[in-house]
Amino acid sequence: MEFDWSVIWTALPDLITGVKLTVFIAFVGLVGGFVVGVVAGMFRAYGPLALNIAAQVYIELIRGTPIVVQVMFLYFALPLLAHLRIDGLSAAIIAITVNSGAYLAEVVRGALLSIPKGLMEAGLAMGLSMPRVLLKIVGPLAFRRLIPPLGNQCIVSLKDTSLFIVIGVGELTRKGQEIIAGNFRAVEIWSAVAVIYLVLTGAMTLSLRVVEKRMRIL
Repeated sequence: MEFDWSVIWTALPDLITGVKLTVFIAFVGLVGGFVVGVVAGMFRAYGPLALNIAAQVYIELIRGTPIVVQVMFLYFALPLLAHLRIDGLSAAIIAITVNSGAYLAEVVRGALLSIPKGLMEAGLAMGLSMPRVLLKIVGPLAFRRLIPPLGNQCIVSLKDTSLFIVIGVGELTRKGQEIIAGNFRAVEIWSAVAVIYLVLTGAMTLSLRVVEKRMRIL
């Protein structure tokens, strides 16, 4: 079978539409996941026992189940349990938020605990409150150390959006499947989809390397 480049050019507008939705889901979900991860990570590192246990239960529950099961629970099971209907896009964003938040929580915890206790004690001795010590001293140093694993999670979450094909979200993989259903040119379309994912993850990797280099701890 001969590879037909014209098939890709014809399908490109629809694929770009899928790319936009893929990037949107990943971006919004990762922003939410970072917030959740910071809160849960701080509970794991410095929180009282009850909050520490709650954060640990959340982390183990989410990390122990596949994201595709989580999004299908949100989309199919939640309406039956709570009579709460969630559209596909919202379910996808929530799934990325909850899933990435669990992994980032452990990254944040490790980054916070890697900072020498002497710095925190020095800040407290200067009369700073615990929140200000975390914000002004520990936080900036910990953030530099979590950039590499944060970048890895960004790439993982971007690729995880392809799993939302199971609930009909029109992201890149879903668009590719729809195009193939119409023209039966699987080789060309899936090749194009793979290259687009490589471009997206490559651009993200380069961007994060620039940020990491600028914020590197000497």
